[in-house]
Order: sequence, then C-alpha cells, then structure tokens
Amino acid sequence: MVRAPQLPPARQASEPTTLPPDAALYVELALDDAEQERLRAVAPGPVHFAEPDTESADDARVLAASHIALGNPRADRIEQAPHLRWLQLASVGIDPYVGLDWTVIGQRLTVTNLGGLFADPVAETCLAGILALYRGVDVLAGLRVGESWSKLDVRPGLRLLSDANVLILGRGSIALRLAELLVPFGCSVAHFARGDGDLRSQRELDARLPEFDVVVGLLPGTDETADLFDRRRIERLRPGAVFVNAGRGTLADEDALVTALAAGRLGGAVLDVTREEPLPARHPLWSCPNVILTQHTAGGSRDEMKRIVDLFVDNWQRLAGGEPLRNVVRWSQGY
Repeated sequence: MVRAPQLPPARQASEPTTLPPDAALYVELALDDAEQERLRAVAPGPVHFAEPDTESADDARVLAASHIALGNPRADRIEQAPHLRWLQLASVGIDPYVGLDWTVIGQRLTVTNLGGLFADPVAETCLAGILALYRGVDVLAGLRVGESWSKLDVRPGLRLLSDANVLILGRGSIALRLAELLVPFGCSVAHFARGDGDLRSQRELDARLPEFDVVVGLLPGTDETADLFDRRRIERLRPGAVFVNAGRGTLADEDALVTALAAGRLGGAVLDVTREEPLPARHPLWSCPNVILTQHTAGGSRDEMKRIVDLFVDNWQRLAGGEPLRNVVRWSQGY
C-alpha cells in the first residue's frame, strides 16, 4: 500500500502573526522556476530570491525590509530585520539562531521549522545504514573498487537484523517512523524520551544500554542532549552494537566513538551528523573502520524543495485564515 504524502501535524501557536496586505517575501532557497512561480502566486507583495549562503549586501537590505522569509538567513541578519514578522526555516534544526535574544526578538517574530517533514527520508537512511552494516554492504562496496573477491572472508560475519533489540533516542516523527519500518524485521523497539518513553531517565538509560543491539540518536540539540553519549556511555554499549546518529552532532563523544570502533568493540556506526561540518580532512572518522558517513543528507529526496514549498504555502494559508501555524519553534525548550 502506497502511503500518501502528508504535511506534519500542526503545533499550536499562541497567536497568528499579523501581516500587511502587501507583505514582502524574502526567499533564500535554491528553487527551480516552477517552485518560484508557486511562491509568486501566493505572495501578495514583492518576492525576492536570494542565493543561499551568500554575503550579498543587497540581499541583506532586502531582508531588512521584508515581512516574511523562507530559508535560513544568517542569524545576525535576523536581528537587523525589524520588519520581519514570520521566518519559515528550511530546516528542523535551529542551532544557528539559539544565541539570539528571543525574549526581545520573539515579541515581533514568529519562527517555524520543518518539523516532521523529514520523517520518511531520515528514517529510511537510518534503516539503510543499519542494514548496510549488518549485511556487509559497506565492506563489499569497498572490495568492488579494489576488484577483490572475498566471499569467504565476508560471508561468515554477516548478521540478521531480525529480532534485534533497538533503542531509539527520541519519540518524534522520525523516531516513530523508524519504529514502523523496523516492525517487519521483528525488532524489539524501545524509546528513550523524557515524557513518554520506555526509558525516561538517564539512570534507566545507563541500566539498560547493554541490552540493545542498535542505538539510534534522533534527539534535538539542547543542553540536556549535548554529550549524552560521552565516553562512559559509549563504553556501556553492548559489544558489537551499532550506533546511529541522525539527530545532532553534539550527542556523542566522537573521540570515544572512534576508539571503540577502531578497537572492534562496536559493530559499526552510521553518522549523518558530526560535530564539525563539513568533516575536516584527516578527521579520524574518514578512515575509521565500520563507519558509514551520510554527510547530513538523510533528509534529502528528489522532491525535497517541493515539499518545503508545500509546507510554506500551507502555513501561509493558515496565517491568512487566522489559524495556528505548523511547527512554531519554542525557544524556551530549544526546538
């Protein structure tokens, strides 16, 4: 059965943002002509398309005069945009903006993110990485490049995901989708989440970590989650366990992870996020054995930009109709 694409569920905003009838829209996304035209059709005022990740002074001036922005402008430019009333981020993460004074900026500016939009692609990437390690696909891909036929060396070490014990850190849309994808494999899935998880405290986490064959990090970047998997917790992982992180690069001690992988104590790691991105040349993770680096591509898909515009247009229509916006960022909670 094909699952129809759906927009994420709405989070309640306190009050919809009020905009002038000719609100100006600033867009900092690499969109094709069709998606640009969709935005021009919905916007009542002028629309400016800026090149992402540029330092153009002209773009900064346009943003400063705009009422709505779509994309991820530089944080300092948000402070310098007094007319901006709504910012739709083109990401789930809000890390570059956390340091701004939201007690002041939040009085005039509502920020929404893409929460829920990446549930399918990120969950599928996590599953693909786990299966690649369990079935030796990463090793076999390297052997193909070297034209080395090593069937007798590889085959005895292959593992089955069936009936594995999996711990998912988090209980958001990605975590729940990954749990669904693991059902056909007969995996036993538990969630670590403060409010409604099977494991709700760090004490429970410590006690049960050695039970799990796979641990998947899908947590937001907050003070509470930073370094949650320090050296001590990484050492508590079951021998042969696979560690996956598609949440935030600050979750794990990378030096401790490399040590455990290089020693063969862990069965592998799938890392979509790292502390430093791009990962620097000669970083140990580039050459560490049994590591799959997906380079923060897990949320990607061929129709990614269309889906982002879909959500933005839906939120615009909600705004025009006086309805709550989807995915309003709660700065006090860090996501």
